[in-house]
Amino acid sequence: MQPLKLPEFDCRIEDNQIFCIVRKKWVALIPEEWVRQHFLNLLISHLGYPKGLTRVEHTISYFKNKKRSDIVILNQEGNVHLLVECKSSKIKINQNIMKQIAEYNKMLNAKYLAITNGLTHYIFEQKETDRFEQLANFPLYKAI
Repeated sequence: MQPLKLPEFDCRIEDNQIFCIVRKKWVALIPEEWVRQHFLNLLISHLGYPKGLTRVEHTISYFKNKKRSDIVILNQEGNVHLLVECKSSKIKINQNIMKQIAEYNKMLNAKYLAITNGLTHYIFEQKETDRFEQLANFPLYKAI
């Protein structure tokens, strides 16, 4: 797998599968999962986000459609605080990906939105309804 611009960690890989540190199970090692596991490591091990408040492939009901968000961090009240969309490192982050996470967030109303392909990362904070401001750095969990 391609090296990413995320902290390295001792991930468990066997038979083309990677162990998910949140779901506590083996999943197919595809490029998007490689990015997701590294981003989970960043959030949990380096930024202090609680593993117990982290959801992976969280189901979103969007009208009659069901979608799954890559990573969701809940707050202490159980509401979505951070919504993360992960893409393969081969996919360039563009306006369509921004629209995708914005559509998901209409149902979840997260305070923070993040997008990553493992090489480029963006974090946004909701300032008003439908208005987000890009942040320079990812906030530590205790700071939010």
